[in-house]
Amino acid sequence: MNKDTKKLLIYSLFKNSKKYSIKWSSYFQVYEKILSKYKNKKIKFVEIGVANGGSLFMWKKYFGKKAKIIGIDLNPGAKKLEKNGFKIYIGNQSNKKFWSYFYKKEGKVDIILDDGGHKNIQQISTVHYSLPYIKDGGKIIVEDTSTSYVKKEFNNPSKYSFINYSKKVIDSIHRRSPLLKKKLSFYSKKIFLVEFFESIVVFSIDSRKCFQNKEVANEAKNEWAIDYRNNEYFGELKSKLDKKYGSLNKRSFFRRIIRKIFYRNFMFNLLDNIKIKKIFKDLDN
Repeated sequence: MNKDTKKLLIYSLFKNSKKYSIKWSSYFQVYEKILSKYKNKKIKFVEIGVANGGSLFMWKKYFGKKAKIIGIDLNPGAKKLEKNGFKIYIGNQSNKKFWSYFYKKEGKVDIILDDGGHKNIQQISTVHYSLPYIKDGGKIIVEDTSTSYVKKEFNNPSKYSFINYSKKVIDSIHRRSPLLKKKLSFYSKKIFLVEFFESIVVFSIDSRKCFQNKEVANEAKNEWAIDYRNNEYFGELKSKLDKKYGSLNKRSFFRRIIRKIFYRNFMFNLLDNIKIKKIFKDLDN
């Protein structure tokens, strides 16, 4: 553990909690980065997987008296923590009916932190069934996502791992780009940002920011810039053709020919892919 982590308030609260808890050392700097703005705010915070309750006491002190701290666990024994002022639900996070019951009781929440079972179905279900019930400005935080790479017990790597699911979410939020020409899905309408840390994935929810993207330009005149986008091999030649045949370039047929020549050339794409393949190999080393 580095010295900066030991200086964090959240780490101090964890170490001095009334009940036993266990966390990975890198998590505390992530907590501070993504959760500090919620301190002393009137929020509903939900943690899945409370065990002895040590982290619940940590969150209670970290967020302050205005926050409502809720725990979810499979173990009925966790109910005894309610005498300390926490609301505890006993249920299976991979069960759709449980989530329907939970949100019927609690309504919308601000933050969910999943420190539950860590299996693909458990982590994915938490995000999928909770997404409609997270307030704008809220977050879904999933811990221990390194299990997406662990074979024993978790049967990963898999096409259906939580990390691959998270990558699909990234695909979905790109639907907001008009270049994809796809309708917005529920995910792309709700999830504004996805952040990846070592063993933690954070989904930031804000439907107000999830609008269909549009290209805009300022009022200044474009005087000299040459368009080299998408093709560095013949960027200048393309620019000269654009200048000479500018009026033709406004016609869809001519535009399609230009794009086919300069942007979809098989040989140039092949050369690019050879270079990229070498970079991809470096990622595995």
